[in-house]
Amino acid sequence: MTRNVFDDPRITAVGLLFETHAGLSARFAAQYEEHGLSPVEFEVLMRLSRSPGNQLRMTDLAAQTSLSTSGVTRVVDRMERDGLLCRRACPSDRRSSYAVVTESGLRRLDETLPGHLEIIEQWFTGQLTARELTGLLDGLRKVRDAVHPGATAGSTEPAPHA
Repeated sequence: MTRNVFDDPRITAVGLLFETHAGLSARFAAQYEEHGLSPVEFEVLMRLSRSPGNQLRMTDLAAQTSLSTSGVTRVVDRMERDGLLCRRACPSDRRSSYAVVTESGLRRLDETLPGHLEIIEQWFTGQLTARELTGLLDGLRKVRDAVHPGATAGSTEPAPHA
């Protein structure tokens, strides 16, 4: 008897990953909207806030997100108009600039994070034991590094001086 190709565990793994992402994304999007943020704006604020000096070069921000360089520029423009970010010239390369979280952006993130963490705990990490979570994190990092090597671009360099 031939094996059904659709029962392949590789297809199941990717399908479960996509279904999990879709379910979490829907819950997150509703919560972000309560705080006047889109999912991509929240991601940009988180990426910048978790980086040295609360800033990244625009090219590194593009590499860390699913956005193109022009997409990052449009998002940063909008967030800058809303007072959540500002741009800072790169001291070592006049062609580059940094996106930097403002105090207003940090406040918005501080308001949003408690609900975000509740969703993560209730629907994601709270479903796993500590050992399962460690294994999942290890596996996800390994896969992420293979498929998206730029995902941490610029996040470990010391913050440049303004």
